Amino acid sequence: MRLSKRLETIIGMVSVWASQKEKEITAADVGTDHGFVPIALVERGIVKRALAMDVGRGPLLRAREHVRERGLKDRIELRLSDGLSLLSPGEADVVILSGMGGELMLRILREGVHVRDSVKCWILSPQSELFLFRRGLGELGLAIQDEVMVKEDGKYYVVMAAEKGHMGENDCLRYGEALIRKKDPILREFLEQERAQLLKIREKLLDSRGEAAMKRLEDVERRLGEAENVQKRLNTKQEIL
Repeated sequence: MRLSKRLETIIGMVSVWASQKEKEITAADVGTDHGFVPIALVERGIVKRALAMDVGRGPLLRAREHVRERGLKDRIELRLSDGLSLLSPGEADVVILSGMGGELMLRILREGVHVRDSVKCWILSPQSELFLFRRGLGELGLAIQDEVMVKEDGKYYVVMAAEKGHMGENDCLRYGEALIRKKDPILREFLEQERAQLLKIREKLLDSRGEAAMKRLEDVERRLGEAENVQKRLNTKQEIL
């Protein structure tokens, strides 16, 4: 079963976390779609059992067929669920949320307050609103332990591992503190591309008139300053890992 870079990164993060534990791990994949992530986790021996959950009957039927084909019906349970609503406390050690917008994922996490204490690790891959998502995690009492950025088919994806804790007051929420500390090469490429786009927008706004354009220009200037500060950190030799 061949998986995308993003899904392999998710599986790798679960593997790293699970390898540090001395007990058998159960994972829940929320928004499982085709069910490939829980299948891979079980087949590779990373987790003992898995829950494949989705709000849509169609995706869950596809996942059920894939689970049946791999002979894993006794180890992967499929469950029709809106987010975390049908996950009970203690059922999963690690929960995976991916392939959704950041705002939707935050809603699912907020509504999943009943399992927040029992879930030990969250593997998260929001597809949008990364700044708001990272800030939202902090408001929910979750702290990002690690991040990886991958590029696939010309798009950039971030995968995070989060646990209960407090975000650092000076953490960079827009670009990811863990990515900066590790001097992630994909982040460096992403940052150069974003800075080039911001400079183009800035150039157009400088030729514009009106209050709205000036407010937009202020925001772009602020974003440029933040990007440049991150670039300086990426270019320094020393950084805490």
